[in-house]
Amino acid sequence: MGNRLTQIATRTGDAGTTGLGNNQRVSKNSLRVHAMGDVDELNSHIGLLLCEELPTDVRDLLVEIQHQLFNLGGELSVPGFELLKAEAVQALDEALEHYNAQLPRLQEFILPAGTRAASQAHICRTVARRAERHVVALGQEEAINDAPRQYLNRLSDLMFVLARVLNRHRPDGQGGDDVYWKSERMQRGEA
Repeated sequence: MGNRLTQIATRTGDAGTTGLGNNQRVSKNSLRVHAMGDVDELNSHIGLLLCEELPTDVRDLLVEIQHQLFNLGGELSVPGFELLKAEAVQALDEALEHYNAQLPRLQEFILPAGTRAASQAHICRTVARRAERHVVALGQEEAINDAPRQYLNRLSDLMFVLARVLNRHRPDGQGGDDVYWKSERMQRGEA
């Protein structure tokens, strides 16, 4: 792999195609490339989230997620290959259970807002959903493994939960809360 990265500007994509990990050339507008691009974008947004002040356990979890997203992208880049294991999906299930148990039950929809870290986690959530949609679309056209789709589904849920956790973790020590949607029901005081 190292030799492949010594020259970044190869000009081989000038005609609108790109090379997959198996040396096959495909359109840059293919479902596979869209899915790969969304996973790459998601990983970059998680990298940006890691620039924020975060609890150590959340930081460690996000770093591991970045590695698993790299595996997922690698799997998408080589048709028929498996890099993302079922254990990675299980790890997200466990993280979801752990962090969700710490949060109060939602009574209303929340806005993707609050602290900068929480807002960035919401961006990660929405990009994960888009990546999931592209992986689902790819799976309707070609045979792919279940783990990439499942991982992105769990990850979007986890990013929602982590956004709520991060709204309560404030660097100044002052705990916060979610930003609730001002629905008509809430304005009437209904539960």
